[in-house]
This record gives sequence, structure tokens and C-alpha cells, in this order.
Amino acid sequence: MGGGAAGERRTLNADVIVAGGGPAGWSAARACARRGLAVTLVDPHPDRTWRQTYGSWGDEVPVTGPDALDPSVVAASAPVWAIARRTHRLTGSYAVLDTPALQAALRHDAVAVVAGRVVGVEGGRERAAVLDDGRRVPGGLVLDATGATQALSRSRRRVGRAAEQTAVGVVVPSAVARRVTGGRLTFMDWRPSHGRAGWPTFLYAIPLGGDDWLLEETSLARRPGLPLRELTERLRHRLVAHGLRPGEIPLDDRSRVEHVRFPVDTPAHRSPTGVVPLGAAVPLVHPATGYSVTRSLATATRLADALATRPDHGDVLDAAGRAVGGRAASAVHVMRRRGLDVLLRMPSAEVPEFFERFFSVPPEAQRAYLGAHDDVRGSMRAMLSVFVHLSPRLRRHLIAGSLLGAGGDRIDQNGY
Repeated sequence: MGGGAAGERRTLNADVIVAGGGPAGWSAARACARRGLAVTLVDPHPDRTWRQTYGSWGDEVPVTGPDALDPSVVAASAPVWAIARRTHRLTGSYAVLDTPALQAALRHDAVAVVAGRVVGVEGGRERAAVLDDGRRVPGGLVLDATGATQALSRSRRRVGRAAEQTAVGVVVPSAVARRVTGGRLTFMDWRPSHGRAGWPTFLYAIPLGGDDWLLEETSLARRPGLPLRELTERLRHRLVAHGLRPGEIPLDDRSRVEHVRFPVDTPAHRSPTGVVPLGAAVPLVHPATGYSVTRSLATATRLADALATRPDHGDVLDAAGRAVGGRAASAVHVMRRRGLDVLLRMPSAEVPEFFERFFSVPPEAQRAYLGAHDDVRGSMRAMLSVFVHLSPRLRRHLIAGSLLGAGGDRIDQNGY
């Protein structure tokens, strides 16, 4: 496997070209290769090590089925807790993935790998991906897995600034984390123990396997994203407030620190004929959680089945588009994006109260909103259930935010 001469020769009869070598790209490449399709994956740095931490609801990790992952890719699994005004035990378990194990599991020896950056696609019967150095990679269907950059979209213009999720995390021993969380896997802790004014943030605390835990100060969504330096200080102050000494908070050790920044409202752009977007390029990343990895795994299975069973090119394009983002998934995403817009317009002081109400709704409504990517009725019921549980004041904010629509900027006092 690699970008050498043998890999280049194998691209001549590619059925599928995958642009991008992240989880979405490799999930699709692996699933297609498993069904006997000739696959070429193109990435600027195909051997780079993934360093992000990925989490998911436990029942969404595919440990059965045609593209099952070995259970060893789950580094840790535990019950889930959330804290707003009160402490809530959420239904189900939360899975933290072992990133190196996930990356190794998604590799497939039958996939030809080319080091390069795809910048365009040539159409016609002799379709090819065009690289930034002028090389052409011939093949059939092109999958755009280049993330939020949407490298193969026809237009990358957007109006206004992106809403981003940003976070700063630090890896600490379990004994240190236990003094902060009581040993509980904490999905959200909205208590303002960091003592900083401005836009609210929460603590996300998860076991990484072995003796390590990740404690992460997170801004769920903000336009523009809350600066990482502010999150660093909030995390430091929060952990000190929980009794940790400065020497127990290795925020100056780059090997123990994780920085997160990604858009949660990337606009959809038109892709050239013969190009199907994947993952964050669709874009269908969950705007309330940022989750996309297990969705990419499920999408890869549907996509590979569609490509393997439809030899006619036109039918393949149509089937591939439905597999990646059909009408139901798009409708659910529109509803969630509207919810994001409301959250962005909500007064800062009201955000923790909103989540207190959210975590008080029936468990099936919580999961329908946080998961269930193509369940239109379930998502509608979940949003209605949340609305019913809101206080009159929060209902007024929700209605006002919905009427104002998308695209507004919000900067809090002190710039935060």
C-alpha cells in the first residue's frame, strides 16, 4: 500500500476514487474494497496519524454486520452523566474509540493509495480526479471526503462567519480525573466553576482506556468559535476550583493537550456531476454534538452496497446520493440546524437552563435528537417534547430565535 508505481498502476481501472483519508474517506474505501470494487484513495498525507479523540453512543458502533469493527476499537465504555442545574443519568452507554485501533481497522490492503491533493474532476466517460501537481487519477465515481473544506464543491463562498465547536482538553491520570468527576463519564457539566464571565462552556470528561482520562472545556457552538486561549484558561480555573494543583494540570505539555475546532454549520454546495460528498463535506455533521464518525461508518455500508449492486453509471450516482444523504436525513439536519440557530441567539445565562430542561425530557426524546440521523418523526417528537418542557421565558426565546432564522452573529460581553 502506498503511492509508489504499483499503487499508481492499480488506479487505472478504479471504480471509485476517494478524495480524503480521514475516517469518512477510509470507511468508504474499506467498505467498497470489501465488495470487490477497485478503489483509489488520494490524500496529501496518507500516512499521517489521526490524533483526534472520537466518541459515540455505544449502540452506534458497528460491531456486527458486513463492515463490523472489532470490539477492540472501543477503548472504554461507561454509563453517561450530564449536569446542568441538576445531575442526570442518561440512558445507554457512551463509547470512546481507540483512535490508533480505529485507523488500523479501517485500512484495507486492496485500496490503492496516492499521495496528493485532489483539486478538481474531469468529466465525460473518461472521468479522472485532477491533483494539484497536474497528475490525473482515472476512475469512475469520485467521493469527496475532504471534510468541511469541501475541496470539490463548485462554490465555497459563504455569507457570514461559521459557527464552530471549539474545545481544549488535557489528559490526566484516572486518580486525578476522579477528583473532578467522581469517576463518572460526563457528557456535559454546565456548572460555571471556572468563574469566567461570558458565553457558557461545559466540561466533557471521558476515559481513554488504560489509566488516562480526557478533561475538556468545550464551547458547544458559537459564531465565531470561542478562542482556544479562553478555553485553556477556563479549563485551568475549573480544575483548580475542583482542588487540583497547577502541577497536576499539564496544559503546557503539548503531548497531553488536545485542541478542537471545526464548523458545525458548513453550508451545502453543489458538487460536479459524478462527485458524491461524504462526512463533513455533505455536510451532515450533527450540529449539536459534532458527531460524525459512526455515521460515516453506517453511510459507508449503505454506499458500498449501492455501488456494488448497480452497474449502470446513472443509477449508481442516484443510489449513491440517496445512500449518503437522502431526503429524511436532510430534513432531520434542517431541523437540527434550526435548533442550532436558536441556541446561538439564546442569552448566555439561559443556556444551562435550556439543557436542564433538555435532560429532563423522556430518554427516547433525548436520543432521537442526539442520534437517529434519519428519523424525521422521532426528531419532530423530540423537539416538541423539549418545547413542552421549557419555561415560558425559554419558549419565548425559542420562538423569537426561530423567527429570526439562520445566520446571525452573537458576541457576548467582554468579547466572549
